[in-house]
Amino acid sequence: MKIKHAEYQYLDLLKDILKNGNDKIVFNAPGVTIRSVFGRQTRYDLSQGFPLLTTKKVFLKAIIYELLWFIQGSSNVKYLIDNNVHIWDEWAYKNYKKAHEKGEVKFMTQEKFVEEIKARAATSTFVKKWGDIGNVYGVQWRKWKTSDGRTVDQLAWALNELKTTPFRKSIVVSAWNPEFIYEMAAPGKSMALPPCHTIYQFNVVGDRLNLQLYQRSADSFLGVPFNIASYALFTMMIAQVVGLKPGEFVHTFGDAHIYSNHFAQVKEQLKRKPNPFPTMKINPKVKNIDDFVFEDFTLEGYDPHPPIKGDITVVGGF
Repeated sequence: MKIKHAEYQYLDLLKDILKNGNDKIVFNAPGVTIRSVFGRQTRYDLSQGFPLLTTKKVFLKAIIYELLWFIQGSSNVKYLIDNNVHIWDEWAYKNYKKAHEKGEVKFMTQEKFVEEIKARAATSTFVKKWGDIGNVYGVQWRKWKTSDGRTVDQLAWALNELKTTPFRKSIVVSAWNPEFIYEMAAPGKSMALPPCHTIYQFNVVGDRLNLQLYQRSADSFLGVPFNIASYALFTMMIAQVVGLKPGEFVHTFGDAHIYSNHFAQVKEQLKRKPNPFPTMKINPKVKNIDDFVFEDFTLEGYDPHPPIKGDITVVGGF
């Protein structure tokens, strides 16, 4: 029996949203709506190839650098900007723009703002103040602040659990910290972006490591291809560090949606037939999660269809 290409799970999700989704308004985005479904799941066996989508070319460089940035526990976009990855620029610039509107700083375009971040040292006052976007993913993974003044490294804890008690059902890392979300946060302490990928759980079966992500909000055309590849790669990295083989990446969605200004692009993508998934090679010498660098990853056999561009609607994120 011929096995259906795993990418059809993603394409079928797009079809599901277009056909069965409910249309909703988008906060702070006049003229744009979303069409969404609630509660869906896809899964990828990482022994059968690296799930980098082939029905449009996906920007792997940004995925790798962003993932390394998360693992660093960083909240400053300079590392990304220095490596010409700009998917978080908007969030840093929003803080600067608000300060300008209050008359606190001089006007600067986003392009000029990014140039300033790149040109200045990481230790400069400008970079430390305006490059920082607060309690984002990496900070919650590695530097969760507790009520008694401690800082918890959730990822380090999870790695130790996987090495010592891999049978446990409680190896969970959360980015959803109510102390820093929306109106629950103290004034000025709210995250730049409440986490879209909110929680992940590890599971070990035999010598295989599985990871399940719960994503509360999913921009299915632009964001989800990044999320699939990012968490698949993360699973592979963790497996190597703890001495296991990569198993399944299970992707569970809350609100999975398509923005109305992406409908035409999605319909174009749905006309395309998936090609075989590529292979991701990771430097086998790396045994510590903090030691990975960009050059440790090599993608082989990636044969995608051409990219399909779509505008980012800045109300959510990847």
